[in-house]
Amino acid sequence: MEMAEGEGSTREEKYDVDIATTASSLGGSGVFHIINDILGFVLYMHQQIPSVLQDMSLEFDGLQTEFTDLEVHLTQPDVKPLVRRKLLSRKREVKLEIKKLQKLMTTISTLRTALQLLIRETPHIHRLVLILGGSPLRPQKAYELFFTHTDNDSKFQGDFSKCKATEALSKKTIRALISTGAGSTSCPGPMRLFILVQAPPCLNLPQHFLPKRDFRYNRKFVPLKLRFKCKTQYNETNSPFNSGTNDLIWFQCRHVIKGLAFQQPVEE
Repeated sequence: MEMAEGEGSTREEKYDVDIATTASSLGGSGVFHIINDILGFVLYMHQQIPSVLQDMSLEFDGLQTEFTDLEVHLTQPDVKPLVRRKLLSRKREVKLEIKKLQKLMTTISTLRTALQLLIRETPHIHRLVLILGGSPLRPQKAYELFFTHTDNDSKFQGDFSKCKATEALSKKTIRALISTGAGSTSCPGPMRLFILVQAPPCLNLPQHFLPKRDFRYNRKFVPLKLRFKCKTQYNETNSPFNSGTNDLIWFQCRHVIKGLAFQQPVEE
């Protein structure tokens, strides 16, 4: 299946996962958290990270706190030699663990910031794709997200806190993905995760997104498609992507997540 720039036709789109919500609009915060949660799902289910992203974030924060505490403890003049040696040994272990996770966690943090800036500039994102593979042109897996919107706000002014409705919608989405078999096949070894989004040509975030006008899938490759449909689109007969999307172009996020190499658990 080919995915051309600014694609918009009158043919009916088919979706592997169709998520309906009673809200009239997902809002910028809702879109952000859905993308973030699916990103974590893709990394974990395709064995690019050893545990779920939330647990890894807590682990990384805990390691950094422990490292700081160890440094403070070692500066105390009354620490006995034996205790000092144990503290130094533990400090080396913690430092090594931080080093293993540092690049991944920094990239994810920067990517989240980039997505928030993107949503503030273009809150009515219609199409975004997560690609796992060696490059966007050689995907192993791809998750294509479609968002329907009724609001045409030029800027998103709110914050990105996660409300209960968004939390419930994210859980519903993950359950739907699992029920379709998404993530049931692992990818061999560490791979890269790329994000591309369709946005107006005037998007100006060069530190985070660069135009990728010639982007398209190989004809034989079929992505998994998810649509998020708000209440006011329930009775629409035309695809919400058929109008006003011909002037959009693809942008690729500069922040690429590289999966971790880790020992896979042996099934008994």
